[in-house]
Amino acid sequence: MVFAAPGEALARAREVLDGRPSPLHACVAHQVIGIWQRDFGDLRLALHHLRRARDLAARADSADREADVLATLGVALVHAGRTRQGLAAFERGVARGTGHTRARVLYRRAYVWWVLGRHREALEDVRRAVPVLRQAGDVIWTARALTLRATVHLALGAVERADADFTAAEALWDTTGQEHDKADAVESRGLAAFRAGDIPAALRLLDEAAERYAKLGTPTIMLSIRRCEVLMAAGLAAEALAEADAALAVLDGIGGQPTRKAELLLAAARAAGSAGDAHTAIARADAAVRLFAGQRRAWWETHARMVLLEARVAAGRRSGRMVADAAALAERLARFGSPAAPEASLLAGRIALWLGWTADAERHLRTAARSRRAGTPPARLTGWAAQALRAQAAGSTRGVLEACRRGLDVLDEHRMTLGASELRARATAQGAELAALAQQVSLRSGGARRLLVWSERWRATVLSAPPARPPADPALLSALTAFREIAARAEDARRDGHPVPALEREQRRLEREVRSRTLHMRGDAPGTGHRFAPERLLARLGEQRLVELVVLDGRVHVLLCGQGRVRRFTAGPLAEALVEAEHVQAGLRRLAHPGAQARLPLVEEAGHRLEELLLGPAARHLGSGPLVVVPPGSLHRVPWALLPSLRERVVSVSPSASSWLRARETEPPPGGRHVLVRGPGLATGGAEVPELADRYGAPTVLEDEEARTARVLRELDGAALAHIAAHGTFRADSPLFSSLRMADGPLTVHDFERLDRSPYRIILSCCDTARFASVGADELLGLVTALLPLGTAGVVACSAPVNDEAVVPLMLALHKGLGAGLSLAEALRDARAALPGDAVHQATGWAFSAFGAA
Repeated sequence: MVFAAPGEALARAREVLDGRPSPLHACVAHQVIGIWQRDFGDLRLALHHLRRARDLAARADSADREADVLATLGVALVHAGRTRQGLAAFERGVARGTGHTRARVLYRRAYVWWVLGRHREALEDVRRAVPVLRQAGDVIWTARALTLRATVHLALGAVERADADFTAAEALWDTTGQEHDKADAVESRGLAAFRAGDIPAALRLLDEAAERYAKLGTPTIMLSIRRCEVLMAAGLAAEALAEADAALAVLDGIGGQPTRKAELLLAAARAAGSAGDAHTAIARADAAVRLFAGQRRAWWETHARMVLLEARVAAGRRSGRMVADAAALAERLARFGSPAAPEASLLAGRIALWLGWTADAERHLRTAARSRRAGTPPARLTGWAAQALRAQAAGSTRGVLEACRRGLDVLDEHRMTLGASELRARATAQGAELAALAQQVSLRSGGARRLLVWSERWRATVLSAPPARPPADPALLSALTAFREIAARAEDARRDGHPVPALEREQRRLEREVRSRTLHMRGDAPGTGHRFAPERLLARLGEQRLVELVVLDGRVHVLLCGQGRVRRFTAGPLAEALVEAEHVQAGLRRLAHPGAQARLPLVEEAGHRLEELLLGPAARHLGSGPLVVVPPGSLHRVPWALLPSLRERVVSVSPSASSWLRARETEPPPGGRHVLVRGPGLATGGAEVPELADRYGAPTVLEDEEARTARVLRELDGAALAHIAAHGTFRADSPLFSSLRMADGPLTVHDFERLDRSPYRIILSCCDTARFASVGADELLGLVTALLPLGTAGVVACSAPVNDEAVVPLMLALHKGLGAGLSLAEALRDARAALPGDAVHQATGWAFSAFGAA
């Protein structure tokens, strides 16, 4: 009962002990309490009850009873870090038990071997136990044994064998009422899905397991460890670290198993390393190594030492001793049959390269490169990274580029299995090194076109295909509706000066639910389509110019495309440009308010410095025609119209040259519907909307109670032009919850992603709508980037807070230009020129940018 209804089992055991039971019955009751405390509570209490149960079994003169208790005690002792005592208890248990009981003891010893990382011994004990359990018709223990065997197969990388055992175990669990074991089976299937490379399925199954555990009221420490692993693979390292730290606090609070504490510390170390926090990774990994060593868990200790070494390398430490340590770890991991062995060989090769030890580097990299041909995407990616470094050391430009291409192809295939745009964006971080290596080789070889191709190869790839849409998920739609209502109520309370903590907590809970369900979606796009071709871009540009900014080794390089050729110029340090861009943003925020006229010359001067840092000598070769600017993600907030050489030009911005090409070739929808939306609470009341309604004749106008999210989305779908005047909110902590305020609450990026086709042109006349979160290798998440893959060819949006009243004349002038047949970029250039010359209006014009090509 303890794994079917844990709370009830505990209560029943205590009732037995209150009734003056016989030694045999008291033994069972103490064992049940010991199991409950071991797995869900205080390990010290567990050991007390299990020792009492052992003594009572001896008094009852039942050899099988004593063997069973010794097995339970052995598990508890190993989890307490007393490995030698635990294994000794198992030796006595195996000797005392017979037949069916002995098979159960062997199963539990196999579990302990797995905990210790001794997988071959685990498989041997399970091999001996399963036939006896099956012959006895013991469904529950057979299912447990099959689940364990599958888990061991996963640790050894045998995914197909694991899947067969999980399937057989699940069929058996369906015939039982063992709810905790069933939850554990779902959790295990989540682990199997992860090992098979299906991250959305892994997240879905682990969330389902968490719901099952929550109904039972049991802690989920092992689940947290597994979730950390999946979250890291999904690029959510910061979340993995937070989950590991929270689980550590829970474990310490209940006096839980030291074995699990060591595993959580290892998970936290890996997450901290992935998040770029080398010092936290070192501290957590060092603590994990010491715990694993004390627990005699060599398999785990070796993996923890690997993470510790990686963290020290990330912190800048490199030495010959570290090469030897990494090589020794690779050998030990290979002996254990661990899939992490190639990573250790890659690390040894990297350090050797940094030290100039080319012969040693070649030996270790050759070993790591063998993994490129088979296995999971991360394993193959490790292999191709090693192969690229081998080619670099050998001076083979062609070899480097081929390895980088093959490695990024592997990651492309993996990325397109992910339905959520956030996961796709974050997954690109795994290919950042390969992309940078290819760019560096291209730079040294002197070919500007080649550098452009490789810059495009891993830039804004999320926009290459729309995210998966979940219209048939009623739970997601319900959660979005509930979130919108709660968020609106919470915002009203904050605006009235009386925030309600309960509402804010519920809003955060609903955000987590929406995001969780979104991450479960699988991708349905077959691939990224055709490769970028500079010739196609140059042919499409005509008299226009396109400037793509590439950052290599901390410096900005300018690729100027036009007139049938690609030229490269070297500009300034990226770090200085970022500081200057922040100064400009601060200046624009001040200029949004009357009375800041004196700051206008300072902002203009900052624009001069930005031009020198970002364009350098290329500014003198831009010609006089329209210009497309393709900045890296770190420079997405630059107000390009402020740069002196761009101030009077037609300028549009695009996340990538490929994205601009797609926008250029997107046809407007038939019918030419115009949609005007006015959200609540604007200082001007969205004063431009009534005038625009008169100008366009019979547009769809949504305002007051008609400007509700469902109606707005319905009208936006497939429109030719949409103008939305509404408060914008950018969420740096969760960019896909960035939103526009409608009558019934926030219209989020998650909502926009449900559109079949977003408007061909969309104008967002509100603050912060052109702000993005930079994630992954060079990806952007935000309102504008959500629209571009869904059929929008052009967007006008704002990257800073602006003066609401100054926005009205800018918008009216912008639409006047559109009515005359101009593009968004042309109309925005003319609208800026038509504004009054005061600081407020000038700053307002600079803050808006045209994105895309419509």
